[in-house]
Amino acid sequence: MKLAIIGYGKMGQTIEKIALERGHEIVNIVEERGANVLKQLSQNGAEVAIEFSQPEAAAENIKACIDQKVKVVSGTTGWLDKMDEVKSYAKQHNGTFFYASNYSIGVNLFFRLNEWMANLMSRYPEYNVQMEEIHHTSKKDAPSGTAITLAEGIVKNHPDIQNWKLFEEENGSAEFPENIVPIVSKRIDPTPGTHEVIYGSEIDEISIKHTAHSRMGFALGAVLVAEWIKDKEGVLNMKDFLPL
Repeated sequence: MKLAIIGYGKMGQTIEKIALERGHEIVNIVEERGANVLKQLSQNGAEVAIEFSQPEAAAENIKACIDQKVKVVSGTTGWLDKMDEVKSYAKQHNGTFFYASNYSIGVNLFFRLNEWMANLMSRYPEYNVQMEEIHHTSKKDAPSGTAITLAEGIVKNHPDIQNWKLFEEENGSAEFPENIVPIVSKRIDPTPGTHEVIYGSEIDEISIKHTAHSRMGFALGAVLVAEWIKDKEGVLNMKDFLPL
C-alpha cells in the first residue's frame, strides 16, 4: 500500500519504520502544514495518509487529504473543538476519515473496561472517581486525548458524573467535586503514557491502570487501521475497527 505520513516527529518516524517493515511504500512525508503542501499526496499516488501532526494543523491537514481523495487516519490530539466540523466536511465531500485518540489495541481494550467499570461503580455512591495521567514533557496538550476519552466514557456510563476537569497539581481527593471526573495531569520524562482510573471510598480503593512501555503499540495500531481502512468508506473510529 502507498502511504503518506503527515507529521514527522517521534511518532511519525516510528510509524514509518513499522510501515516499511510490513511491506508498505512511503510515498510522502509531509512535515509542513497546509493544502499547498498536501497537494502532492494524490500526485504521488498515496492511498492512505497517517496524520500525527500538531493540534493547530490537524483540521486543515485532514481537510486537505479529503480534498485530494486520500483516505486519512488521524491520531493528533488537542483539536477536538473542530471535530464536528471535520466530520461534516468528510461526509459532504465523500471522504474517508478515521480518528482515534489512541491507536494502541491495549488502550482501546482499556477504554471498554473503563466504561464497564463506570457502569458497575455507579451503583455504589460511596466511591468517588478520579484519574491520573502521566506523559513525557514534550507532550503539549493536557489532559491527553486518551484521558479525555476515558473521562467521557465515565460520564457516559455513570449517571452521577456530569463532566471532567483538569487538575495539574495533586489536590487530594477530599477537595474534588463529587459530580466530575478530576484528571490530575503530570509531565515526567521519559514516560510514553500512563493512565489510571481510581475509585476510592473511606474503606478502600479500586483502580484500573494502563502503562505504555513505548510508542510501538500506538504506531502499530495506526498502521493496522491504515491497512484496514483502504477498502472502507465514511467516518469511522476504533469501535468500527475493533468491535467488542
